[in-house]
Amino acid sequence: MAALTSSSSAIALLNKPFLPNRSSFFSSNSHSTLLRFSASASVRPRFPSAAISTVAPESDINKNETPKIKIEEAQVFACPVCYQPLMRKGPSGINLQAIYRSGFKCGQCNKTYSSKDEYLDLTVTADLDDYNEVKPITTELFRSPLVSFLYERGWRQAFKRSGFPGPDEEFRMAEEYFKESEGGILVDVSCGSGLFSRKFAKSGKYSGVIALDYSENMLRQCKEFIKNDNTFDNSTNIAVVRADVSRLPFPSGSVDAVHAGAALHCWPSPTNAIAEICRVLRSGGVFVGTTFLRYSPSTPWIIRPFQSRILQSYNYLMQDEIKDVCTSCGLTDYEDYIQDSFIMFTARKP
Repeated sequence: MAALTSSSSAIALLNKPFLPNRSSFFSSNSHSTLLRFSASASVRPRFPSAAISTVAPESDINKNETPKIKIEEAQVFACPVCYQPLMRKGPSGINLQAIYRSGFKCGQCNKTYSSKDEYLDLTVTADLDDYNEVKPITTELFRSPLVSFLYERGWRQAFKRSGFPGPDEEFRMAEEYFKESEGGILVDVSCGSGLFSRKFAKSGKYSGVIALDYSENMLRQCKEFIKNDNTFDNSTNIAVVRADVSRLPFPSGSVDAVHAGAALHCWPSPTNAIAEICRVLRSGGVFVGTTFLRYSPSTPWIIRPFQSRILQSYNYLMQDEIKDVCTSCGLTDYEDYIQDSFIMFTARKP
């Protein structure tokens, strides 16, 4: 990257699709009773926005007194190691301030997680001192501070050359597919700098939006964009989370919608990622993604083999391959829309 002399040359070269200390947590109480109820809000959350648990102090156990009732935040996040819902200590809510001031702990693994670095780190490697996992180049590229800075400053706009209709139209199309998921939890996986995460949060149609990416620098950019946007405030239901798409930190069947914009071709294993997405979606939950096709329908057949070989570092798939992966991972009702090398596809958890 040091050889790039300007932001325009970086875009041209890299954006060509074809060519608080964690002590003193509360202890686990696996016998707590969890009941669902609807929170008073402008949306209708399908995933519980809070949980009621009965708490009986030890001094009151033999006094036949009515246990105290304590309202706790719902178990939205799960441990990326064992997938058990995380216990939370701190203010409630899915928003930047509440998440930043909270600590999370897995009662089974005893592993702790926090937002010490401006985002909630829910990777398996979170807080390791000696080990730093290096991913394939398709993932490491987007961890670069330069690429993260350029993403919404010219990089993403250049996708139009390959048939992408532009962020506003892509968002409108995705919202049409997400109609039945309104009022629920939406996870924007591989969110990059949060271009679409912010749009989903601003729409006010979801009880919570999780902007999720593996790149630390992309998430810092996302947080910066949110801070500098006057339309956001502390009550906006958006959280910034670092996680691996092949090991999503959510309980099974807990998410209403998953969005993955221009992401599939960068995943080390699309099958593992989509299988994880299927796992976390509730029954009836919707997955919407966009990506680059390996080549467009108009690409001359004679150059297709050469183009495929040039692009072998990325997982550029074709229409039938994407459908095959989605259905083999358990998703149904597959649909797609193609324009040049752009494809938007959607599928549903049965």
